[in-house]
Order: sequence, then C-alpha cells, then structure tokens
Amino acid sequence: MKPVPQRYAIVCVSTLLSAVLSAQSAQPTATAYVPFPGRTGMVVTSHYLASQVGVDVLKAGGNAVDAAVATGLALAVVHPGAGNIGGGGFMVVHLKDGTVTAFDFRERAPLRSHETMFLDSLGQYVEDLNHEGYLSVGVPGTVAGFDMALKKFGSRSWKTLAEPAVRLADKGFPLSWSMAESFKGYASDWRKFPASAKSFLRSDTVYYQPGDIWKQPDLAKTLRRVQRSGRDGFYKGETARLLAADMKAHGGLITEEDLAAYEAKERSPIRGTYRGYEVISMCPPSSGGTVLVEMLNILEGFELGAYGHNSAAYLHALAEAMRRAFADRARYLGDPDFNADMPVARLTSKEYAADLRRTISLNTVSKSPPSTLQFPEEDDHTTHYSIVDGEGNAVVVTYTLEYWYGSRIVADGLGFLLNNEMGDFNHIPGRTDSTGDIGTRPNLIQPGKRMLSSMTPTIIAKNGKPWALIGSPGGRTIINTVAQVVLNLIDFRMNVAEAVSAKRIHHQWQPDVMRLEVNTTSRDSERLLEMMGHRLRRNGYQGRVMAIVIEDSTGVRWGASDPRDVDAAAVGY
Repeated sequence: MKPVPQRYAIVCVSTLLSAVLSAQSAQPTATAYVPFPGRTGMVVTSHYLASQVGVDVLKAGGNAVDAAVATGLALAVVHPGAGNIGGGGFMVVHLKDGTVTAFDFRERAPLRSHETMFLDSLGQYVEDLNHEGYLSVGVPGTVAGFDMALKKFGSRSWKTLAEPAVRLADKGFPLSWSMAESFKGYASDWRKFPASAKSFLRSDTVYYQPGDIWKQPDLAKTLRRVQRSGRDGFYKGETARLLAADMKAHGGLITEEDLAAYEAKERSPIRGTYRGYEVISMCPPSSGGTVLVEMLNILEGFELGAYGHNSAAYLHALAEAMRRAFADRARYLGDPDFNADMPVARLTSKEYAADLRRTISLNTVSKSPPSTLQFPEEDDHTTHYSIVDGEGNAVVVTYTLEYWYGSRIVADGLGFLLNNEMGDFNHIPGRTDSTGDIGTRPNLIQPGKRMLSSMTPTIIAKNGKPWALIGSPGGRTIINTVAQVVLNLIDFRMNVAEAVSAKRIHHQWQPDVMRLEVNTTSRDSERLLEMMGHRLRRNGYQGRVMAIVIEDSTGVRWGASDPRDVDAAAVGY
C-alpha cells in the first residue's frame, strides 16, 4: 500500500478538525470537482452528443444563437425525456455589443380549452386528466422560439443547423446505460400508446439495452420538414396535419388553427443586481427571474460568507428568503399577456426586499399559513443548456416537456413526444380552501394563455459582460437551485464546478418544509435548524445545473456539468 502524501494528509486533518470545531459547520466543500476549460467557445448540456453538436457549430463559424438552435434540436433526439420540439421554454441572450433580450416560447392553452376542463360533474379536480393523455397537451412552442431567435440573431440557416439532429435521428446513436434503463422503466407508459411503444420498445416484451443503436425514423422525417421550411415545417403542412389528426382521434384539443396561431414572444428579461453583479433572468410567464431577484435582494442584507457554507445560520436565512419570495410567486405571477397588473417592479425592488428582510428573525422560523395549500404540480425533469462563443455572445436555454417524457405520447407518424403542460395551470377557479385547492386568477386556464413556469435561465454580468451562465431542471426547485449556485460563486468564491456540485436545499412556502439533499449539512446543524422550528426532509438530489464562468483576466470559459447528471458534458475548445 502506498503511503499517503504528507500534503494530502495535512489537508485532510485540517478539514476534519475545522468541521469538528464548528457546531454550525456544513460538510466541507468538495474540491475534487474541476471545471472544463475552453479558450474560445463552450457548450454545456445534459448529453455529451448535444454538447458536441453545439461546439461543432461554433467551430464552423456559427455564433452562440446558432449553436443554441442546433443544440436544442440535437437534445430533442438524444435526450428525449426533456429535450424537445413538442414542448416549450425560454431563452435569454446577452450579446457582445451589450444587447440583452429574452425569447418566450412557452406552451399555450389550446383555443378550445377552458377554466373547468379538468373538473368532474361535482366540481372536483380530476388529477389524472391534467398530466395524462391528450387533454394535458399544450400547444408546443420550441420550434417557433428557435425560429424567432435565429431570424433576429442567427448567422446560419435551418438547413445547416438542423442537419446534426436529422443525422442523429436517422442514423441513430448508442444508448447509455441510464437511457436504456429509463426506457425500460417507463415500459408500461409506452404500451398505452402505439407510437410510443414503437419508438421506445424493441417489441412488446423486448427492451433496448445499453450500447444498442437507437434510431428514430419518424422524428428524422419531422426534423427534415423543419430543416426545409423552418417554423412552417412544424406549424403548417404535413406536421401540423398529422398532429391535429392524432389529437382529434384521441380527444385532444389542439387543431391546425392552434398550431398556425402560435407565436413566440420577444420580451425584456428581469434585471437586478447582487453585490455589484448584474442578474439577468427570465421574465413572466416564467416566475424564475422575478423570484430569483427577490430572493437575492433579501439575502444581500446578510453577511452570508461569514455564516459558513451550508451552516445552520446560512440555511435558515436561505429558507426564510425562499419562503417569502415563493409566497409572492403564488399570489401575483402568471402570463403577462393576461395579467397586465402584475407588480413585478415592486417584487424585484431593493426597497421591498428590505421590508421583507425586517420580518426575518435570525433565531426562529416564520410560519407559512395556511398549511393546507397545494399548488399545480411541476415535475423536475426539464433540461437546461448554456453556450458562449468566441466573440463573447452568451445564450442560456431552459426548455421542457413538463414530466419526464412529458405526456409519454409520441405523436403518431411524427416521432416526437408531446408535453403535458396543461397541469401547470391552477386548479379550481376562485376556490382556495382547506381541501388543498387553489384557484388564484393569474394562472387559471384561458384559451391562448401560457401557463406559469419556474424555469430560470440566468446570466450574471460583470462590468457589462457575461460572467456566469446558469440554469437547471427541477420544477419549482429550479429557482432555488440557480440562486444557490449564484451564492456559491459570489459569496463563497467557489469555482464553477464546486458551485454546481455543492449540496442544495429547497423551500417553496407551501408545504412548510425545508428539503435537503443527503449530507447537505452536519447533524449538529440539522438539530439547530429543528430547534429554530424548521421541518426537515431529506431528498436524493436537487437539480442538474449546466453552467459556465468566463474568467475576467484570461477570457477562459470554464464549463461545468452537474455530477448529478451522468450523461451531461461540458465541451469547449
């Protein structure tokens, strides 16, 4: 057995001693995680093949927006649980000339939808309908969003950018262990829908195995139509006709009229500051940027770095800020095209944060009455990717099908999965009571309305230039995951890989519980939190962050994919 190097032994003993000496200390920060460097461009996604597609576009002279479109299409092929053309999402852009904008391609409610469509004859909410079957599908927005971004800032054609995804779908790629096991785990869902079984099962009783080449010929045909005609290749013609026919045959609401009427929106992102850095994130209908800035404004008044990372004091302050911001999320936020009076400017102001901060006790927990409220479920299986090119243009994209594999319905003859986003709307109109129903108006179903989201694609700028690109899947936990990565980078001066891999917590006002990843903090700190009044619940993991930090002095792009995501990769050059 080799002797332990003296320097390593001293570091280990020192780390152990400091953990023992502090009653509030967290787990020592892991230093084994090292970011991946690139001097010109960097792409970080949930699948190594999609990351490589993005880098190849950059190497060929495309910009970050070009790479974002090609990467998003590739993820629809190689990461079908969340990568998509049958869902929707958000893109935030910071260009080298200082231009900052956002693209909203969130799904919309079909034109024939209505407030009570998921209620039974007794007025009770039918949970199965809102996330299962054809009624759960919102009008997809991804292709429209990519098309709008490409027309405004792109330098390459659909023909060029769709080609890698077409090739991956047509020729296939080897399945990883995690993907093969995931396909097998959802076999009972695939068998409910013939086109899904055709895509994800070799036969009714034979499953795909790790290393098998998975081909998607119907998806390749759909992508070729997009390759030829861009937006119209999806929202008109053969694709629209087949999708509308599949909907009609199975009781769905989406028609060719719905598809032709869908429009992505360019919006002004949420902007705030935190300790001298600028925070740029997504505006409503995503709640992400608003809640993120509100939380950071509250926390700016605390000396978090002095508390110690994931100490009891730190986690208490975090949870109290989360509690207040998520309460405001529930009260006020929804689709801005249907809610013109949302007080976003107030919620993201320093003055409002100071008012909230004064209500926080450093010793005891606040309460979150009423304790029976529940909210529309958001699944934690979204996906995010971050891209920076050689010119310094930065793009962050978070998009989703809602559940892992969305509705589990593959559109007949089209090869892509459909979302189940209609369950993201609030439940029973006008009724919030002890049964757990909530019916606040900003997020009730209306025809053409976008459902509220928690996606938080975020760019942190320093001296007017992109410095950090951050995002994650995770439903409502997304906002808190992104916030903690920001704090890890700024308050605790971690490198980007450490910031991404560090343990995280979540509190969302209701239920009144602090969720912690396993080994987030010490047992002593957990006991202190419980003495303050926190109810703790341990989870397996939270989020899968894809992040980049651009070093000031050298311009090196440091990429980090979350170790919680086994197929993810940061690829740079």
